[in-house]
Amino acid sequence: MKPKKIPMRMCLGCGEMKPKMELIRVIRSPGGEIGLDFKGKAAGRGAYICRSTECLEKARKARRFEKSFSCKIEDSVYEVMTDELGKEPQDV
Repeated sequence: MKPKKIPMRMCLGCGEMKPKMELIRVIRSPGGEIGLDFKGKAAGRGAYICRSTECLEKARKARRFEKSFSCKIEDSVYEVMTDELGKEPQDV
């Protein structure tokens, strides 16, 4: 029997390939709203980052989310994502 394939995704902050379950999905919803999707099930375009504020900051500085989602992202959106990431339980 073949072992189950683990889906891998690249973190937009550090650029490392990691198992999808270790990363947090950032989505742009069909309505154009940007936010964190901790469950990974929300509808919309997704990009992934590690569960650290450092990777979020690296992706922000390099404008990787803006390139991935093809839209301008306001600073207030990044501040909300940083707050949510800081409050996220670490036992996931």
